[in-house]
Amino acid sequence: MKDKIFPTIFGPVKGRCGDGVVRFQNIRYAVSKRYQRPELLSPKEGFLHQSERPHVCPQHLSPFLDRMIEQPDAENFIADEATQFLSVTTPEDFKNKEKIPILVWIHGGSYEIGCGDLPTSDPSKWVREQDIIVVSVSYRLGLFGFLGGVGGRPANLGLLDVVEALKWIRNYSSVFHGDSENITLLGQSSGGDLIAHLMIADLPANLFRRLIIQSAPLGLRKGRQKMYRELSEKTFSFIHEEDPLKMVEWQQKALPKFSRFGMKSLMPFGLQYGAYPLPDEKETMAMWRRNAKKYEVLIGLNHDETSFYLATSEQVKKYTGNSFSKKILQKAIRFSTEKIYGKPARQFAENLRKGGGNVTLFRIHSVLQRGIGAAHCFDLPLLFGDESGWKKAGLLKDVPWRYIEENGKKLRFFWTEFMRNGALPVNEKLPEGLHFEVL
Repeated sequence: MKDKIFPTIFGPVKGRCGDGVVRFQNIRYAVSKRYQRPELLSPKEGFLHQSERPHVCPQHLSPFLDRMIEQPDAENFIADEATQFLSVTTPEDFKNKEKIPILVWIHGGSYEIGCGDLPTSDPSKWVREQDIIVVSVSYRLGLFGFLGGVGGRPANLGLLDVVEALKWIRNYSSVFHGDSENITLLGQSSGGDLIAHLMIADLPANLFRRLIIQSAPLGLRKGRQKMYRELSEKTFSFIHEEDPLKMVEWQQKALPKFSRFGMKSLMPFGLQYGAYPLPDEKETMAMWRRNAKKYEVLIGLNHDETSFYLATSEQVKKYTGNSFSKKILQKAIRFSTEKIYGKPARQFAENLRKGGGNVTLFRIHSVLQRGIGAAHCFDLPLLFGDESGWKKAGLLKDVPWRYIEENGKKLRFFWTEFMRNGALPVNEKLPEGLHFEVL
């Protein structure tokens, strides 16, 4: 890709051109100090902070995730605890178009890892095929964004970062000929959980119109206050450490135990009810139902979500050498997938439907008799489709890239139709292994 300067009303802006798209990378949309709410920047200010390398919130790198998804080399990123950056990917001839639909990508990672700009979520192919704009958002994580309420640390700072990003997109997307009245949020895993909660947050009106919620761990959202208090107390002693990388290192020793908090400990950081801008926990279902008519929602999961963890665990493999133990493993995958993802997604969809909302429930299956099935994150290579970003990922071991390519193109078309119209095409053949249920 080649750099090119584009004249805009905010002055010259550098984009990277090639393969039918333009990428405006690493634009700062807000600023903040540690444990303070973000302040929105104008594009003129943000473009002055445009960076060559993506900024990533300091985080613990997991050897397991490196094996399953192939995490990028840390040297290609800038560690920054104030990670309020976004990137915009447009069709190459965007200046000749008017009002292009906008998809806002909110990455997952248990509110603890990841960033908006990763090789595994490069939207170039989607933008080129479907003639849309994709805005990829980074936000504060872990100790810096999703643990607060004690010792002067406000809760939900990472959520507030995303809100400022949405304000920036709504106010300034016309620079890229984006349609500020047709903004769809796409969130996966904790990113899906985050955007679902934006539906009931105290927000300015008209920040977005539609949501695609993928693999949101809604089954882990309740009864987390005791765990948060304990984690806050254990980390309080080093909250003023100047080196954020040391904070992340020490944080690992303070994480809650499964024996004490059960499945909730699998996602130790997260959103806090009763703290701005979210309501009390007991009010959430009623508020989702009350706000159901404001948004159009596509929500679903992968059929074998927890096989991502259970079927690949070296310790579990020690005890699954025979057919009987493999059946037990499959039952464990079914039970945990339904408890964390499946049943809560259905309840969420049914609740919106009772409020008169336009909601569609989906489930992605893998019809291949190989690999670990449609595990957590299986939807990401289908949607983003960059083979170079996924070629070494353990998630796709024994899965032919041809299968990903063929079905991914169909899935991108279906999701784009929902972006454009708030509904899925009824006369098109479904991607292999995808099932929809219209409530």
